[in-house]
Amino acid sequence: MTTPPTAWYNVLADLDFELPPDLPPPARPADARLDPQVPLSLIRQEVTRERWVPIPEEVARRYAQWRVTPLRRAREFEKALGTRARVYYKYEGGNPSGSHKLNTAIAQAHYYKAAGAKRLAVATGAGQWGTAVATACHMFGLECVVYMVRTSLENKPHRRTIMEMLGAEVIASPSEGTAAGRRFAHEQAGTLSIALAEAMEATRQPGTRFCAGSGETYSLLHNTVMGLEAIDQLTEFGERADVVVAGLGAGSNFGGLAFPFLRPGQGRVRCVSVEPAACPKLTRGRYAYDFTDSSEQNPLQKMYTLGSRFAPPRMHAGGLRYHATAKVVSALYDRGLVEATAYQQRDVFESAVLFARSEGVVPAPESAHAVHGAVVEAAKADRDGTSPVILFSLSGHGLFDMASYRSYLDGQVDEEVVVTDEDIERSLEHLPPQPQHQPAGV
Repeated sequence: MTTPPTAWYNVLADLDFELPPDLPPPARPADARLDPQVPLSLIRQEVTRERWVPIPEEVARRYAQWRVTPLRRAREFEKALGTRARVYYKYEGGNPSGSHKLNTAIAQAHYYKAAGAKRLAVATGAGQWGTAVATACHMFGLECVVYMVRTSLENKPHRRTIMEMLGAEVIASPSEGTAAGRRFAHEQAGTLSIALAEAMEATRQPGTRFCAGSGETYSLLHNTVMGLEAIDQLTEFGERADVVVAGLGAGSNFGGLAFPFLRPGQGRVRCVSVEPAACPKLTRGRYAYDFTDSSEQNPLQKMYTLGSRFAPPRMHAGGLRYHATAKVVSALYDRGLVEATAYQQRDVFESAVLFARSEGVVPAPESAHAVHGAVVEAAKADRDGTSPVILFSLSGHGLFDMASYRSYLDGQVDEEVVVTDEDIERSLEHLPPQPQHQPAGV
């Protein structure tokens, strides 16, 4: 029987190249700078080349409340598709926060508390990260403030309810309470980049630290418990994955499931990320140094980006609205080691409803992208006359997303959301100056 991992897997240990280094942001007056004060323990995890990073006892004890998470074969879904592929899904929606985000939220709360933090400030798109950090802060006796993308908060008011029930303060972004919020007040729908900038400003309050949910390497590291468990569970079923599929926001879900399958000895496994056509950073973005949020004060990272000022059209998968992709995922994609696809949200909802009807689990709109990716991979295999094992991440439940499903059932989800090349180029015009000589590792 599969047991919870005792260490996280670090993909950096098995790469034959160095990641492009972070670069300092353009100079700003000292009184305008923000310092998130990330604990040294997390910074070490960001840069270590050790293959295995031990999971602290307290974190492991909290994980044991819901891990190992289920790996299920979607037999009724296979029948509904009429496919010869064998489809499995790793279900991360059964924990107190309802998504995979709690894997890193607990770890970060542990390290931040050990470093003396009293309050964590976070940004959240669909609300899953905010809920996860609110849960973790409650576990560790920390205060929590959450800046939630306004359009998502309006569509998912129950996310706010559960965060406040856990003791968090929830603020719609953009807000009037920060310079970043006032600067981008015209973007009333909000973006994750703006919410990140507002959360960064909250660190000016003594004892408050910023907590990053998806793009940092340590966040992806903490989520590798998903892939490590899935490998063992598939082995118990006598299976090996041929294709691994996960939705892509900034990268923690995709990296957490896929990275362990990239280890030596796992064979050739295709790892496919699925992003919304409304925010296509890997499939249509540029590999360049960019700001990680709208404050334009954090170190620059080289990543696939649409530009930190990119504002995607209104979409239901709020957790996938981030303008860029984690630097580790970006580097792997740039070298052809992982794949990327983008789909329209109407097609995604169609697959999600079929999955809910056949398997009895309602996926979050973010997770529904992986469901649709699995549908596309199964259809491709049927055309090719193959029967692969397809594994996808059902990274969160959709029980707080009924307004989105209601819109789909009422025919109000647009047939096609178009992001033009001109939209992307206008945003990319605001990229910071690129280094004239590429740093080592590029």
